[in-house]
Amino acid sequence: MTEARPTGSYLLAIAIISASALAYEVLLMRLFSIIQWHHFAYMIISLALLGYGVSGVFLALNRDALQRRFPAAITANMLLFSLSVPACYALAQIIPFNPEEILWAPVQLFYLLLLYLLLALPFFCAANVIGLSFYHYQTRVSFIYAADLTGAGAGSVGIILLLFLLFPEKILTVLTGLGIAAAIIVSHYSFRARPEDTKFRFSAGIIVVLAATVAMTGWLRLNVSPYKGEKQMLRIPGARIIDRYSSPLGLISVVKSAITPLRHAPGLSLNATTEPPEQLAVFTDADGMTAINRYDGNPETLSYLDQTTSALPYHLRSLQNVLILGAGTGSDILQAHYHAIPRIDAVELNPQMIDLVEKKYADFAGHIYQHPQVSLHIGEARGFVATSDERYDLINISLLDAFGASAAGLYALSESYLYTEQAIQADLRHLSPGGYLSITRWIKMPPRDTLKMLATVVNACKALKIKDPQQRIVLIRSWQTSTLLVKNGAFTDQEIDSLKRFSRDRSFDLAYYPGITADEVNRFNILPQPYFHQAAKALLGADGETFIKAYKFNIEPATDDRPYFFHFFKWKTLPEIVPLLGQGGMSLLESGYLLLIAALLQALLASLVLIALPLVLGKDRLGIKSGAQGYRPVLIYFVCLGLAFFFVEIAFIQKFILILHHPIYAVTAVLCTFLISAGAGSLFSKRLCGNRAKAMIRWPVAGIVLFSAIYILGFESLTGALLELGGGSRLLFSILLIAPLGFFMGMPFPMAMDSLGRTAPTLIPWAWGINGCASVISAILATLIAMQFGFTVLVFLALLLYVIAAFNFP
Repeated sequence: MTEARPTGSYLLAIAIISASALAYEVLLMRLFSIIQWHHFAYMIISLALLGYGVSGVFLALNRDALQRRFPAAITANMLLFSLSVPACYALAQIIPFNPEEILWAPVQLFYLLLLYLLLALPFFCAANVIGLSFYHYQTRVSFIYAADLTGAGAGSVGIILLLFLLFPEKILTVLTGLGIAAAIIVSHYSFRARPEDTKFRFSAGIIVVLAATVAMTGWLRLNVSPYKGEKQMLRIPGARIIDRYSSPLGLISVVKSAITPLRHAPGLSLNATTEPPEQLAVFTDADGMTAINRYDGNPETLSYLDQTTSALPYHLRSLQNVLILGAGTGSDILQAHYHAIPRIDAVELNPQMIDLVEKKYADFAGHIYQHPQVSLHIGEARGFVATSDERYDLINISLLDAFGASAAGLYALSESYLYTEQAIQADLRHLSPGGYLSITRWIKMPPRDTLKMLATVVNACKALKIKDPQQRIVLIRSWQTSTLLVKNGAFTDQEIDSLKRFSRDRSFDLAYYPGITADEVNRFNILPQPYFHQAAKALLGADGETFIKAYKFNIEPATDDRPYFFHFFKWKTLPEIVPLLGQGGMSLLESGYLLLIAALLQALLASLVLIALPLVLGKDRLGIKSGAQGYRPVLIYFVCLGLAFFFVEIAFIQKFILILHHPIYAVTAVLCTFLISAGAGSLFSKRLCGNRAKAMIRWPVAGIVLFSAIYILGFESLTGALLELGGGSRLLFSILLIAPLGFFMGMPFPMAMDSLGRTAPTLIPWAWGINGCASVISAILATLIAMQFGFTVLVFLALLLYVIAAFNFP
């Protein structure tokens, strides 16, 4: 017999399972960022939702049997969640999946599907707990949903704290323990009416699960892809990891090569006569290598840094103060120090990277962060620039990503607010008269990064009403890197002479300067055509837009609304690239983007086969009637909710990164606020339920539409106002802005579930499954829409879906 109301201890157990499930979802993103690449994040969200969707099917088809064994079913699923968390991840590491082979090795698609289904299993178990609770407490859905969302919000904060304290693979044990704790809470609630032998069997089951989990997590290791930089370096004789540090920003590894000296000098001139000093390699998430240089205080040991393209601005005129965005292990600081810059401001996002150079290896690095001319700032580069009143002779942004991953297109899904039009405008505003903005990028062939950066700079100049950008820009390249300089003013003849001399002495190629002639380009690092020069002339000329549209790759300027700087893929170029895959043409593909497409198709197939098809075929068994008063309104309503909720959530998580600066903390704050405020909205929605629920649904939908439209249309003004505040104030105002939207977004789902509970309770598990089916594809689809059309379009599409849902309230 259905109880009238869940107890407080039961709601606590629900919250714990929800917190564990969301923490596991975030943890999987971190783990796959380390062992594979970061673009698996959207696939992880999708497979988590697949588990929830399949759960709806399972519950819909077995609801009566599970209802009769409710306490045992809930407890069993909690224990299965606990056991499957480490087990499924351990099995996933055995699958030989390699995303780089996905286009020419069809077996990789099978491996991807296997990963997808395997990792969805823990979420299936967690969703069974939530979905079955909805059905069991049909008239108290809002309480269950509130506990679910509140727990998930707590989990989003808890996993960040755990990532500071433990290595990612060790957190699996913690999540298992939380699942077992939830099972114990539920068992205490249900054992009051059970015989002693049942208690004994349950206790034995917990001991078995705990022992199996400890055994698995005790030997669990990270099986890093052999294609990542750290793994490749460890194949060098004498190379070994000497230190590891964990944080939400990345897993940092320090590698020392005792036999073969490390020589990390990106784009070093072929004329260079000096070599780097002894170095230690530093990897973030097993890739993105940078180096700590041994520095004994003698500037001559750093002379190799003067043989790179990024040294150009130091040779054009005397500089008094420099801002380095992305200080990392300190190479750019050493370069400025070598040129005797009196004042250096350095910004670094990851505090553990700073501790590495400032404390652990301070003697090795020459205490560079303690030099009197160096001022170190922990924070995000865009945020630092926005809140600074200083003007600089040079702002330097140099190689903030790994060459290998960049060349392979593995950053295609990475949002970067450092390379957008608005970011470049902010940088240019902080230049002193005659100051330079210097951006050094890896060279890809055919050219992509450099050209997109130049197109973005040109648009930023136009937005600032600069009438002569062609007089303010120079571009040079080496065999591996390019450096783009933008000056606050026109380049003088003396600067041009210095530019030519600098490039000639180092065999760097001139690509553009005001007044350049065709016979000056493509002289040292010779290409079949002077591609960079031709592109620069076109982009700085009258036919720039035509050139961008006709180019084989997407080099449209990145904006805050579409901050995907590394997205270069164009569908029209794919037929030309595919025949070249067997001839070394893999570098022409943006594999991260194509993996997202593959994940979307896979998610769509899995959701249709595992969720939609069983629900359709099982309509008769479920007692679902056709017609306007039957399942169709339910279908439309919950599909729209499943898509719209994640569209809005993902869009505003990305938008608020601009305000809160720090990506990890911004995601945590926004997600936690969304979930907890949605939980509050779920509780409040009980007041709107009843016979007039169909009329009352318009109020939460109107709230969602109003707040979303105001935020998305006025976000530029909102951002400008909040960026002038301190960090604590920005966080407080962000929470106050997000909470009302989350509050209204938490109402439509429980209101519809309550309506079904009173009129058609057999449809509750079915609706849960349909909502999951739509949610499976929503995260991936939201990313694709944002990449192609921007976040504004994504939000307004979500609002249209909410309106459609309101007219189909079941």
